[in-house]
Amino acid sequence: MSGHSKWATTKRHKMAVDAKRGRIFTKYIKEITIASRVGGGNLDGNSRLRAIIAKAKQVNMPADNIKNAIKRGTGELPGVNYEDAIYEGYGPSGVAVLVETTTDNKNRTTSEIRTLFTRNGGTLGSAGSVSWIFSRKGFIAVDRTKIKEDELLGLVLDAGAEDMTASDSTFDITTNTEDFEKVRDVLAKKGIESSVAEVTKIPSTYVKLEGGDAVKMLDLMEVLEDHDDVQNVYANFDISDKIIEEREKNR
Repeated sequence: MSGHSKWATTKRHKMAVDAKRGRIFTKYIKEITIASRVGGGNLDGNSRLRAIIAKAKQVNMPADNIKNAIKRGTGELPGVNYEDAIYEGYGPSGVAVLVETTTDNKNRTTSEIRTLFTRNGGTLGSAGSVSWIFSRKGFIAVDRTKIKEDELLGLVLDAGAEDMTASDSTFDITTNTEDFEKVRDVLAKKGIESSVAEVTKIPSTYVKLEGGDAVKMLDLMEVLEDHDDVQNVYANFDISDKIIEEREKNR
C-alpha cells in the first residue's frame, strides 16, 4: 500500500486549499444532498451522511451550508436533482480506477470523464470491469514517528481493527466500516493524531508504478479528482512516497 496514505494526505492538503476558494464545498453539498435523499436526514441512521459531514467539517464547511444541503435532500428546500454515477476504467500499466460522481447531467459527466481518461493515458471501461477489486473499508494513517508499532498495533486490534501495516512514513490501519468510528475515536481519546481517517475503498491487489507511468497515474488521479462532479477516485497503484513528494516539490 506504499504511497496510498501519502497520496491521501497530499489530497487532503489540496482540498484544504480548495476549501478557501469555496470549490470543495460544492462537491460536499452535492453528496450531502444525495445522501440525505437516499438515507434521510438523521445522522444516527445514515452512515453515508455522517461520513461526508465529517469530511465537510474537516475543511471548515459552514454549518448552514450543511444544514441546507440536508434539507434539499429531504425535500424541505427546493434544489437540483442529483444522481450517483460510477465509472470504471484503467490507468497507465493497467491500474484499476473507480470513479464515484454525483451529477445533474449524466450524459455530460460521462463524456467529460471519458475525455479525462483518454487525455491522461487511461481508458474508460465497462460496468463491473474493475469494481470487484475494491472493498469498502475504514482507513487510518498514523505518522510512524508518533508512536511505537507494537503499542499502536495492540491498541487498534483491541478496538476492532482488521489489520495494520507499515508504509514508508506511516502505519496504515484498516477496519471494517462498522468499526471505523470506534477505532478512530479510541486513537483520538489517546491523543494519537491521524494524517488520514476515512471510509474508503481498498483494492485487493496493487500495481507497482515507477518513472513516467507513476507520474502519469498521479496526473490522471488529480484531473479526475478536480472534476466538479467527482466525489471519490480509487485506484490500485503502488507508488513510493518519494515519487509523490518529488512530484509535489517540482510543481
